[in-house]
Amino acid sequence: MTAPFRASGTDDPAPFPGYRTTASTTSVASDAALLTNAPPPPPASDDAKAAKRTPVRDRYFDLLRAIALFRVVFYHLMGWAWLPIVFPSMGVMFALAGNLMARSLKRPPMQVVRSRMRRLLPPLWLLGAIGVTGMLIQGWGPNSEGHPLWWWLHLTYWVLPLSDPPYAEGLSGIHGIIGDDWAAELAGPLWYIRAYLWYVLLSPFILKVLRAVPWPTIVSPIAVAAALEFGWLHIPSVRIDSAVTDFSTFGACWILGMAHQQGILQRLPRYVVPSLVPFVAGYGLWYALTHGFKAGHDLDDIPFAQSLWSFATVMVLLHFSPSWSEWPRMLRRWDRLITLLNSRAVTIYLWHNVCILTAATLWDQLWGFDVMWQHFPWLLESPWPVLLIVWIFIGACILCFGWMEDVAAKRKPRLWPDGSESKSRKAKPKPKAGARAHRA
Repeated sequence: MTAPFRASGTDDPAPFPGYRTTASTTSVASDAALLTNAPPPPPASDDAKAAKRTPVRDRYFDLLRAIALFRVVFYHLMGWAWLPIVFPSMGVMFALAGNLMARSLKRPPMQVVRSRMRRLLPPLWLLGAIGVTGMLIQGWGPNSEGHPLWWWLHLTYWVLPLSDPPYAEGLSGIHGIIGDDWAAELAGPLWYIRAYLWYVLLSPFILKVLRAVPWPTIVSPIAVAAALEFGWLHIPSVRIDSAVTDFSTFGACWILGMAHQQGILQRLPRYVVPSLVPFVAGYGLWYALTHGFKAGHDLDDIPFAQSLWSFATVMVLLHFSPSWSEWPRMLRRWDRLITLLNSRAVTIYLWHNVCILTAATLWDQLWGFDVMWQHFPWLLESPWPVLLIVWIFIGACILCFGWMEDVAAKRKPRLWPDGSESKSRKAKPKPKAGARAHRA
């Protein structure tokens, strides 16, 4: 989930090649001012220095990430197969994360990888501490996977998810509160965490290859997806197969995000993307429709079609990227909501399946009231009230578990980070230096 996914890496290199020359010129100007008895230029304030160090958030990317998160929750509740066609959230989220990763790799690669892992893993550990404890209470243990040694080895994937963390299948729920097989729902989003981790580990190498041979690198995951789909490549191990499949399905989106940050996409003539993308998207959609695309068998079950459709959509979104440093007027009212979704993207993604299961279980209890099923069956069958309850539960998860994202990022924990606190600090007038000295 997640993501997963915020801007980082404030130690950017010089903004242009002549940076040192400009600095030297400034130094000469200061010396000249001293020789002419002119007052030296005032030192930059701390706020100005912080503003220079802090990267400007791209609000367009924040909007895409918020839409992607909402669509994921909406789809996992509704199950409408056409939703991933309208907006392929996972491809978009991987592209945004790849863009951020390439931006951060201006710093030493090992430092960036450690930083990404530090931000990603603690929220997973919190989920695992609660979820695995619940599974153990219900009888899951070392004898669940044959030899106890295998169970202990697999359990380490909850610490470092190089493969899918294990979970207990078929567990009974809590009557009236949470449904059966809740552990499977809890573990459902973890494939994204595993895929994201592998992308992070491989990104320093991918970036080097991308700079050397851009377009073969970008389309290589789609070539692997085609090889898997048409039987030209076989991966025997189940765990390795799932990792390779995820990389081939969404790897091109991640690399597209990196290519956008590196300026590779911007070097294309403006007519290329609008001319080629319809053919790529059209072929991906045709392949899906001719291979069983329907309710219950969507793009996730057809990885090759998913790779093509997600690639085409991400290309369009990055091609027309307006790069907003501030919100357009029509979107300003959504600033706090979008900021909150971005600030708690990992928490929302990790916990939303459990929230859906709990909300649906509680809503089903209303069938036990005669007045409800006799007079309001249409309401009980509607998913819209459940969607509202789901987001109430997600809000509760943000309050209860979201602080771990701040701890992972080495920030002061916040309960509801919607940006209102920072705005109030900016709006608060600062006392003048003279008044401060007088009070002292």
